[in-house]
Amino acid sequence: MSEIDTPPPPAPIRIAVIGVGQIGSTFAFQLARDGGHRVSVIARPGSARLAQLQRDGAIVDTKGGRAEVRVLDGLDEHTPYDLVIVTLLAHQVDAVLPALSRSAAKCIQFMFNTFDPWRVEEAVGAARCAFGMPFVQARLDADGRLKATIGAGGQKTLMGRRQSVDLFNAAGLPAAFEPEMRLWLRCHAPLCVAFESVSIAAMKRGRGASWREALVLARGVQASFGLIKALGCPIYPKSKTWLDRSPAIALAATLWSLSRVRGFREVLATGQAECDALVDTLVDAARSARTPVDVARIKAMRPSNHGNGPGRVDR
Repeated sequence: MSEIDTPPPPAPIRIAVIGVGQIGSTFAFQLARDGGHRVSVIARPGSARLAQLQRDGAIVDTKGGRAEVRVLDGLDEHTPYDLVIVTLLAHQVDAVLPALSRSAAKCIQFMFNTFDPWRVEEAVGAARCAFGMPFVQARLDADGRLKATIGAGGQKTLMGRRQSVDLFNAAGLPAAFEPEMRLWLRCHAPLCVAFESVSIAAMKRGRGASWREALVLARGVQASFGLIKALGCPIYPKSKTWLDRSPAIALAATLWSLSRVRGFREVLATGQAECDALVDTLVDAARSARTPVDVARIKAMRPSNHGNGPGRVDR
């Protein structure tokens, strides 16, 4: 495609990013600096991250690059933001749902692992609610400087809203449209738990997870897929159906191997709170299942059960 055929970048819009950790900082940095948008970032009142952002008045990367942003400690409900991006964890989002529901935001894009996106959608209204799944690797150093790796291995952030895909791509954030984003998230949640839990187990051992731990997690994923089907949903996308049909040992081998990759376990081992909360959501959802679900195997996926709980269901 020649330059004359290249579509123009999206016009600058007003964006708010709620949650300015690794992912939120990466999004804000790219959307402000490369996308040219007017970006406000919202960090928790009294947090060290808010203090860093107020000091710098910008998102700053480890190379000294700056993306000027407006720094706030709460969402201005009266500002008609064109887009609000929420990068909190699923178990943290309830704290901001009332303000989001009352806000004048035109679109609210939730970007986190969740088993029940429909609940969040109901809280803010389906007409302006969208979901996505970030695929970037990022870290903040002790001084709040950002080091991000974007698009490694061809990874693209998935978005359930086409306008957001265009917005992200134009800002140097590779993205792709996923038409069944809510179902994609539901089916991804068990794998998220398994990846995080096996990484936590590996870090506790100081090396890779044990085969027993990997097998318990693989069985938990399959029990979770059973739950999804018992709730009346298919396993999606098709690339995940092999996990449902294959012996647990196949997924266990993958988890066991990944836990021995230092970069993998170091990135994911920080998610114990998220992991435990997702397991709790899965267990709660089992109460609505149409057919019996092996809840014990789902519970055994909790990182806090490593070394005791998994042993009780390793049969």
